[in-house]
Amino acid sequence: MNAAVATSVFAVFMVATVALGLLALRGRGKGGGLAEWSVGGRSLGPVFIWVLMAGEGYTSFSYLGAAGWGYNYGAPVLYVVAYMSCGYAIGYVVGPMLWAYARRHGLVGITDMVAHRFGRPWLGAVVAVLATVFLLPYIQLQITGMGVVLSVISYGAVSLNWAYFVAFAVTTGFVVVSGLRGSAWVSVLKDVLVIATLGFLALYVPLHYFDGFGPFLDRLVTEKSDWLTLPGHGGGGGGSGDGGGSGFGELWFISTTFLNSLTVVIFPTTVAGYLGARNADALRRNAMYLPAYNVLLFVPMLLGLAALFVVPGLAGAESNLALFKLVVDALPAWAVGVVGVAAALSSIVPMAVFMLVIGTMWGRSVLSLVPRLAERQKSAAQVVVVVAGGLALLLTYTAPNTLVRLSLISYEGMAQLLPMVLLALVWRRLTFRGAFSGLIVGVAVVCALVFSGNDPVGGVNAGLVALAANLAVALAVTFAGSRDADPRPDTEVLAHDPVGEDDEPLAAARATRAARSTSDHRV
Repeated sequence: MNAAVATSVFAVFMVATVALGLLALRGRGKGGGLAEWSVGGRSLGPVFIWVLMAGEGYTSFSYLGAAGWGYNYGAPVLYVVAYMSCGYAIGYVVGPMLWAYARRHGLVGITDMVAHRFGRPWLGAVVAVLATVFLLPYIQLQITGMGVVLSVISYGAVSLNWAYFVAFAVTTGFVVVSGLRGSAWVSVLKDVLVIATLGFLALYVPLHYFDGFGPFLDRLVTEKSDWLTLPGHGGGGGGSGDGGGSGFGELWFISTTFLNSLTVVIFPTTVAGYLGARNADALRRNAMYLPAYNVLLFVPMLLGLAALFVVPGLAGAESNLALFKLVVDALPAWAVGVVGVAAALSSIVPMAVFMLVIGTMWGRSVLSLVPRLAERQKSAAQVVVVVAGGLALLLTYTAPNTLVRLSLISYEGMAQLLPMVLLALVWRRLTFRGAFSGLIVGVAVVCALVFSGNDPVGGVNAGLVALAANLAVALAVTFAGSRDADPRPDTEVLAHDPVGEDDEPLAAARATRAARSTSDHRV
């Protein structure tokens, strides 16, 4: 009976989610072209941009992975709050720059930007392939998270393997039909449920299991003090980050926060949110308000620590279950279903955007190089979405991992695009040979370190070590070679902050007032 009630609640909300995505396209014909599907026609206002970008930041990684890492290690998981807050501050400057650059040149993603900056269409295809490789673990993360949720709230009636497939099928169908605009609409529902359920759990769990916050915190300090300081529980030196001797100390915390805060602003999904904005001012306001959303991240971290006492003994990927073990044991079936829906939507929204971005990159930068497909970019992109989701599903079955570990791998790989995507747009001197050589070296180093189990390296995030090598090679090749012979003016090549240019009606009104003032003065 419990399984039937919880899964019924879940099913009703999933149907409502798909319906909401379809409703978002009302009045837009057959959904428009690639720009409408991938960046919402560049017409999303401040509210939709806020909930969409908050949705990308608050995923099943935050809902389940934060609880899991809090359960496994404790304090090191606070890097999530640190890097996201720092990333929003950097995004205050970077977001409007990328928005203006893409709008000025009719671009829809980072692969377009790279191809335009260096004047080489094939380079966009190379970046699309690399970005896809490093995005797949994040899609796998969302499939894993939603699968775990469905399996647990069904009280084991739905196996994990079937739950993973349902996660893939629902999200793939949703993103193919609704695009970025549908994701923004569903983000509103997701945020309401996330705020309500986490607010409730933050109060209910300590009271239900420990008779209040005081006894819970007192017990935590007394019995689990290792979890409250860096490097956290089991945090010796070195190691791969998968068990004891994790090495997640001060150096790892600082280097990971620094690397991720830079990387998040050029993450393809973040850029998709930037480019969907109606104007750059909406991005600036979001950069100021979004850090407030990070307060919610403390709740699953706290619940992960509470689970240490309630459901001890979870190991490896099982730690992802920490939060929901508390929920299933403490709440009635209908409430379990509602919490499950909030967590599932925290997977669907970001996973939809990730798959959307991959489809857009391939449709725009890879398949468009094939003459027969150049005129069918949107349909080609939708096919790629299905393929990418299928590959992530296959990885979920064959290479499971903890949710935080999957997130770290994605960020460490994506960071290697920083010089080519960001530095190149503000420094004209960076040459194609320098940027491309650095990219090759950075990707090689990060793959070698991660897959040989040497992450962190001496306590430092392996992605930052690889990025340092990347930059060193890029600068060395740039200064050793000839100057860039690109004849285009700076306005065509470089990005800049569009202060005073982002609101076209306002700019026109100002110009009219200025003209009238001049005319009156002459009279």
